[in-house]
Amino acid sequence: MKIGELSKATGTNVETIRYYERIGLLPPPPRTSGNYRSYGPVERQRLSFIRHSRDLGFTIEEIRSLLDLSDHPDRDCQAADLIASRHLAEVEARILQLTALRDELSRIISRCRGGLSVDCRVIAALANHELCDGGRSDF
Repeated sequence: MKIGELSKATGTNVETIRYYERIGLLPPPPRTSGNYRSYGPVERQRLSFIRHSRDLGFTIEEIRSLLDLSDHPDRDCQAADLIASRHLAEVEARILQLTALRDELSRIISRCRGGLSVDCRVIAALANHELCDGGRSDF
């Protein structure tokens, strides 16, 4: 299949496919006599692996490592488990940060009473970080 067909089959932008080839995640495919890239099921499966990994938030380097393990099925999968476990810990840390961010934004917004911008609690909190500590009762 041509690159456009691979793009449609995997839901991956053509430029993204070319990028993955340039950085070595996808090996360069064979070319047709007309010099078109010719992809098969192996490339489609590899690209689907990359895309799913990106959807889960893995970095390019993590994906490179996971693909290397996938390319060597006789190797121990402990490294894959370690990569996924580290990534999960990062996701959980981000969830905690985002939860705190949500709570603080909700608190700031709940203090807004409308009116003129000179009296706006949202603007005041953004201008003075001390008002964002969540512990001020006079705000």
